[in-house]
Amino acid sequence: MPSSTSPDQEDDLETCNLRFSDLDLKDTSLINPSSSLKAELDGSMKKKYSFAKKKAFALFVKTKEVPTKRSFECKEELWKCCQQLFTDRTSIHRHVATQHADEVYHQTASILKQLAVTLSTSKSLSSSDEKNSLKECLPHSHEVSAWLPDISCFNPDELISGQGSEEGEVLLYYCYHDLQDPHWICAWQTALCQHLHLTGKIRIATEGINGTVGGSKLATRLYVEVMLSFPLFKDDLCKDDFKTSKGGAHCFPELRVGVFEEIVPMGISPNKISYKKPGVHLSPGEFHKEVAKFLSQANQEQSDTILLDCRNFYESKIGRFQGCLAPDIRKFSYFPSYVDKNLELFKEKKVLMYCTGGIRCERGSAYLKAKGVCKEVFQLKGGIHKYLEEFPDGFYKGKLFVFDERYALSYNSDVVSECSYCGARWDQYKLCSTPQCRQLILTCPACQGQGFTACCVTCQDKGSRKVSGPMQDSFKEACECTARRPRIPLELSQPVRQPVSPEPEPDTAEDGPQLV
Repeated sequence: MPSSTSPDQEDDLETCNLRFSDLDLKDTSLINPSSSLKAELDGSMKKKYSFAKKKAFALFVKTKEVPTKRSFECKEELWKCCQQLFTDRTSIHRHVATQHADEVYHQTASILKQLAVTLSTSKSLSSSDEKNSLKECLPHSHEVSAWLPDISCFNPDELISGQGSEEGEVLLYYCYHDLQDPHWICAWQTALCQHLHLTGKIRIATEGINGTVGGSKLATRLYVEVMLSFPLFKDDLCKDDFKTSKGGAHCFPELRVGVFEEIVPMGISPNKISYKKPGVHLSPGEFHKEVAKFLSQANQEQSDTILLDCRNFYESKIGRFQGCLAPDIRKFSYFPSYVDKNLELFKEKKVLMYCTGGIRCERGSAYLKAKGVCKEVFQLKGGIHKYLEEFPDGFYKGKLFVFDERYALSYNSDVVSECSYCGARWDQYKLCSTPQCRQLILTCPACQGQGFTACCVTCQDKGSRKVSGPMQDSFKEACECTARRPRIPLELSQPVRQPVSPEPEPDTAEDGPQLV
């Protein structure tokens, strides 16, 4: 399967972003230090540089731990990094110091930034208020191991979800909450998932956490219990915030946990557009009534309501609400530019927004509201996931795209997309057969049998030629699908349309982070 790359890199890398681009630790949206980081610090922060560097190093090493069975006689510790297994601390420390200096340096800058913010905030608090605030918000113990569930009473096999098992489960969730120490949360989440044999992707920032994890039902149940009892999240999370679907650890090739500036990559700093100013949340029932009212209007084109799909075009292509406006954008970080380019479209309109799990709407609705042109902005609470749980045969038709090995979830029998070659009804994605291209393609079995397995003529031609050596890299992104697609589409006078697109190229996993 394709490997992860940064969601915000240049176009020649975008086609590699099917799986976990929103969790790639090389993401350029990470807080990057300057080359003269220490020199730029003021006196008080220079004293904290050594502490921050040691902490960043320790946290990075912690994320590389491999869970092992321990007994009183044997306390074996293992670390895995860069496809290598390390059996002693000295060797893993040497490896990290020589091979991952940049990552540690970036995390050091991030920790220093958090320390600076904390220091600035603390000056505005009285000492007594500060002590009370810390007692309420921070964990009672700062040791990661103190926040791992006791699994000694369970058979180890119960925690492991076998390949293709119907007993497994996938969780999708997010929680917006100001976090002072996202790197500690990162180390804890890594240890927690390894402890429970969970795979998936988790994105952490100072604004909260966004995760999609898979494992046995016992493991996911324990994970939810820990999250609901954890001091920083217990007041903001409830059981209904966890969207579930059939799956397991086999739905993800690995576990990816990282610290970023945003928990959903919209490309705008949370300091400029905050999750704290979103649109009005509508329950699935309330949203259903609003859509019914919208669809009952004789002339939807002249309606004062827009039903807006906030997802990428390859998601809406295989499933969407009836009568929706589905922007022809490749990634959520293009959404702000799309709004800016089409402001007239939203002027004095009531907007009903939706996405997979709700997280993109939190920031997307905040951005739309900040423009001050809409009459009202509403969003579907819990996203399509929660809506389909209540209304599997409602106004959402087709499959629900997900960013894992399953590609899509089916709640109804409707097929809304077509085979790219013959036009037959078809909605099951496959990867383009050309090794250098990682785009998604809709090609039915009959066309596959005739050899039509690439996303476009260019890729079909490349696939027929034998290429070896370094020349393979030169083919990335060299396909018609990308070349003929405008980065930011301009909507015409007709506000309600169905998405008609060239074959999709997989980009960021925003909702599931996702990336929810």
